Amino acid sequence: QQISWTPLLVLGYLFYLLLGAMVFQLLEKQAETHFRDQFQLEKLKFLQNYTCLDRQALEQFVQVLMEAWEKGVNPEGNSTNPSNWDFSNSFFFAGTVVTTIGYGNLSPSTVAGQIFCVFYALFGVPLNLAFLNQLGKALNAHLLTLERWVQKPGRAQVQLAIFLTTGTLLFLVFPPLVFSYVEGWSYGEGFYFTFITLSTIGFGDYVVGTNPNKHYIPVYRSLTAIWIVFGLAWLALVFNVGADLMERSLQLKWHKSDLSLAEGDTTKLEDEPEQPRIHIPS
Repeated sequence: QQISWTPLLVLGYLFYLLLGAMVFQLLEKQAETHFRDQFQLEKLKFLQNYTCLDRQALEQFVQVLMEAWEKGVNPEGNSTNPSNWDFSNSFFFAGTVVTTIGYGNLSPSTVAGQIFCVFYALFGVPLNLAFLNQLGKALNAHLLTLERWVQKPGRAQVQLAIFLTTGTLLFLVFPPLVFSYVEGWSYGEGFYFTFITLSTIGFGDYVVGTNPNKHYIPVYRSLTAIWIVFGLAWLALVFNVGADLMERSLQLKWHKSDLSLAEGDTTKLEDEPEQPRIHIPS
């Protein structure tokens, strides 16, 4: 009887989530406490320097800042900051909707915009998936199918290595250099933004083209949106390869286990002495 590897996959998935939760808590909770205490200290210093304000007025102003940020308005700068909804930014936002990245730093605030966003995503997400599927096939045009690569390793392995290396350079290595130069980030921050974006995780802690103190070319975010689309197709293909290999390794492991059990049962039967047959006369 073949043993199903699905329970092992489920347990491994849950374990991976629990492990991630513990590590993130270990790494981030202490820093969060430090930043929270530092922020409260800064508020106390502000009240001491400006005695005309009381704590309630300061808390109200902080609330105004938070609401402005949630509406996509950067509290820094002044009213001359570029609009978040010019064509380039709107094109970028449309791309984050259909690709399900959803940074969260910008969202429609009008009822009409919210309703349109729902229907736009309803048709746009399947359209984007179909487009990425075709784009992935085009990127994979010079590769053998994954089935043949797994079953008949050879030249296809070299092609896959070239494909992965080229894609890594184009979508994960070189773009952070550009973002670091334009946005003023470190290379590590640029690489972090690149992967979080192309994997559609999209935390929104780093988003291109949002610094009010920098002057961006009009097509900067539009070009970034195009890079995202092609990068999504490439990384999705890489993820599919990884997922398929994981499934195959699990199935192979259990298949070998089944064969071992079957061989063991056969050996046991062969080793057992033949029992005398009992003849029952008719």
